Amino acid sequence: MRLVADLHLHSPFSRATSAEMDLPGLARWARLKGLDLLGTGDFTHPQWFSKLGAELLPAGEGVYAYRGVRFLYTAEVAAIWSSDGRVRRVHFLLLAPGAEGAARINRELEKLGNLGADGRPTLGISGERLLEVVLGASPQAVVIPAHAWTPWYSIFGSQSGFDSVEEALGNTAGHVFALETGLSSDPPMNWRVSALDRYALVSFSDAHSPTRLGREATVFDLPEVSYSALVAALRDRDPARLLGTIEFFPEEGKYHYDGHRACGVSLSPQETAAHGGTCPKCGRPVTVGVLHRVEELADRPPGYRPPEAIPFRSLVPLLEVLGQALGQGPETKGVLSEYTRLVERFGSELRILLDVPTEDLARGAPARVVEAVRKVRAGELVIRPGYDGQYGEVRIPLEEAHEPTLF
Repeated sequence: MRLVADLHLHSPFSRATSAEMDLPGLARWARLKGLDLLGTGDFTHPQWFSKLGAELLPAGEGVYAYRGVRFLYTAEVAAIWSSDGRVRRVHFLLLAPGAEGAARINRELEKLGNLGADGRPTLGISGERLLEVVLGASPQAVVIPAHAWTPWYSIFGSQSGFDSVEEALGNTAGHVFALETGLSSDPPMNWRVSALDRYALVSFSDAHSPTRLGREATVFDLPEVSYSALVAALRDRDPARLLGTIEFFPEEGKYHYDGHRACGVSLSPQETAAHGGTCPKCGRPVTVGVLHRVEELADRPPGYRPPEAIPFRSLVPLLEVLGQALGQGPETKGVLSEYTRLVERFGSELRILLDVPTEDLARGAPARVVEAVRKVRAGELVIRPGYDGQYGEVRIPLEEAHEPTLF
């Protein structure tokens, strides 16, 4: 069974997260987006865990359902520790083999920190110790380094990360078999680092609001919808079961380029080197972004593709496409109304962006929307790269509209 999965997201109990990231909101937007399997997010939070237990119904081994949408128990945990004279901040995505496994993990983690303080708890333990605790509590659990290249909070981040999984996780490194690439990198960037060939490269949204669900996702073809089948596909990196990923254009991510947001300075890695790693306006060190960090660890040239690499497709979220095509904000009433109409007509956001032939779209969508979708599929975009926490700006080059009507 083909499944589009988004397993990294957050609940209303995480900071800066929409109240609509409750189960009704998640289920509604999963259907609009075309997502078949969601993570619960935040199973470590006591109140959210209680809601999940009360409202999710068993729907297979390790799988649960709410209003027709399937869920796996997932959470993100921040580990902070000191190593080699530096403070390390690394976020991890946890997959639990069911409610009981999640409960066992929670019982052990609550000994190490306050799980009720935030949906994504911060624990003062090393990544190695976190894996020991999680896998000791639930041996079938999976631990995935989250958004692996983000400067401040990731395993390879320029500000607090490491140069290898082994350096970060010590004796537990062998238990990791998947890495989340994050919004600011894409598979070709990761393919340049040969040490990552043995990992399944996955992509998920890290959504804090329902409109951002599915902006990145991973596509599976499983013999059955079960936790163990999904984990086996990741562990084996079987291209017949792990079909590919759906990606943000990495330049749109918040940390693709280097820069200093306070000064409005965005720099390529080459420009950073020319300025000695400092902001040309204020002289302070710039935040080294994902592209620069990949360059530091890469041992292959740009364009290299490992033989076993799985496919990927890059997209711009449909609300952004519609906003630019219709000349309105991406979440204005007019754009949301057109979004709903098109999804009802064609099935889901992902079908519109990736699958529906343009000639079919033309029979139900404004001409400028059809042209915008075509250009996104072809990668005909103008992108100002994101930097230092500032999202990049994507522009779809369209001719100026001369008529105010949609059709």
